[in-house]
Amino acid sequence: GGFEELSQELATYLDTLRGEGSNVASEIAPLLAEPEQEEGESKKTDKDAVLKKLVTASSALNSAPERELQAAYNLLIHLIGQAADPDRYLPPVCRYLTNPITSSPQNGTGIALGILGTLFNTLQPDDETRFHVLLAIVELLKRTGNYEHIRPQLKNLDAWLKEWEMDPNQERQLFRSLSEAASTGGEPEESYMYLLKAVRTLQEEASSPQARDLSLNALKTALQSERHFDFQDLTSLDSIQALRKSDETWSELLELFVDQTYEDLEDFKDGNGSFITDQGLNEDVLDKKMRLLTLATLAAQASETRTISYSHIAKALRIPAEDVEMWVIDCIRCGLVEGKLSQQREEFLVHRSTHRTFGEKQWREIASRLETWRASLTNVLVVVRQQKEEFIREKEAELAGPEVRGGMGYRPDRRQRNNMEVV
Repeated sequence: GGFEELSQELATYLDTLRGEGSNVASEIAPLLAEPEQEEGESKKTDKDAVLKKLVTASSALNSAPERELQAAYNLLIHLIGQAADPDRYLPPVCRYLTNPITSSPQNGTGIALGILGTLFNTLQPDDETRFHVLLAIVELLKRTGNYEHIRPQLKNLDAWLKEWEMDPNQERQLFRSLSEAASTGGEPEESYMYLLKAVRTLQEEASSPQARDLSLNALKTALQSERHFDFQDLTSLDSIQALRKSDETWSELLELFVDQTYEDLEDFKDGNGSFITDQGLNEDVLDKKMRLLTLATLAAQASETRTISYSHIAKALRIPAEDVEMWVIDCIRCGLVEGKLSQQREEFLVHRSTHRTFGEKQWREIASRLETWRASLTNVLVVVRQQKEEFIREKEAELAGPEVRGGMGYRPDRRQRNNMEVV
């Protein structure tokens, strides 16, 4: 059917859902062109005015029977597609779909995701309305904890944002929603990644209250994550640096986890009373993380001897000697160090260690090791070249030997040799 016929059909259906007092059909009737009109009396349909009324009333579609819900929304989307500027009407529809489907509590989310997925795929790739559709999809997934549903598609996110030309506020809104969706979906590392992306959108206003709140949220998440040990991604942000003026205690706590030890954390707790518990941080998680980081620092410092005694580890981590091996194994599992335990010698032999900070000192150490490696390779090449030359000389001597014995290349045949033997 045409726009007029389908609009009237949808309006009548909305009146049925909304019940007594709803008159959407009668309101849009004067705005529609009549099917039978004489020439010269033609009247054009005011599509924008019709769609405005239909979209406003379409929040009632969430109460439609489950078997009719998707068809009704598809009809609405089809009508919107015929407008001169469909982008005006699609964002409200996306918001409706993120609200609960009252007629189908069990399957409503799946139906809404299906409708939004179809809408996303029918829009042009560079259509910024896709942003609103994606945001609605993420909001639904955040509520259900089904982050895996969208995870494979997020590899295209950077390309999408570039095509849509979103401003920083919109990007930040999407990143925060993705962070919350990943968190409810049991993906803390991805949640932190998107939270960090949201913080980066505020670097031009690093000292603003919004930047402060978001930066503190990212800092808390990083500290509480049992698998996050690299804090240089935070310290490089202007909004985090701004905390040195607005929140000195938080900044001090961050610096501890950047390059300090467990002993320094104990001093911090003694000097700041109940700060950690007042801020909702888990002290046990912080203690465990700092002990692991301290062990990683000990391994990095043992670059010459490559061994750390059990007693040294126990003292630095402030743990009983019998627990040393357990902590070393935990540190290996976290990927901070690699090595081998020797119960007989009570030593940990370090094969590889992770530097918590990487600055001028570490670059100098790498340069020194590369120079040593180059010298070693040079020595190996010299030895190989000498052996090769010696091998060539030996071969030449072997080839020259018969000629010397026969004299100027002369070799008597067998009969001549026999005669010589007789004589």
